[in-house]
Amino acid sequence: MKNLLLQIFTWWNGQTLGTRFFTWRNGKRVGEDELGNVYYEGGMTSFGLPRRWVIYKGYAEASAIPPGWHGWMHYRTDTPPSKENYAAREWQKPHHENLTGTPFAYKPTGSMDATGQRPRVTGDYDAWTPGS
Repeated sequence: MKNLLLQIFTWWNGQTLGTRFFTWRNGKRVGEDELGNVYYEGGMTSFGLPRRWVIYKGYAEASAIPPGWHGWMHYRTDTPPSKENYAAREWQKPHHENLTGTPFAYKPTGSMDATGQRPRVTGDYDAWTPGS
């Protein structure tokens, strides 16, 4: 019951009922990424390209799409990553979604949100004080 209410009243949590119906009618499952997002293709856009969309696992966050799938979603390649034998190079870091605005966002020392004390300023900079 909770999932049904979420699909009716929220657009940012997975998929809406309209998206579910459109996917059921027109969607052909193309693949799934390591985060659990599912990618579909079906129908045509007004530009004559095949329509592509993603059903996010959890909240809809565009930065949660890995680079390979991002290229496929934006028509940079016609071959989806699920049909390729791609191996990341040893110098490539794993993909992480953008955490800005979440409790897990990066907070450097000295930031107003970070805990602790801001480090003293070093070098030849001296803060101005009135009367000096």
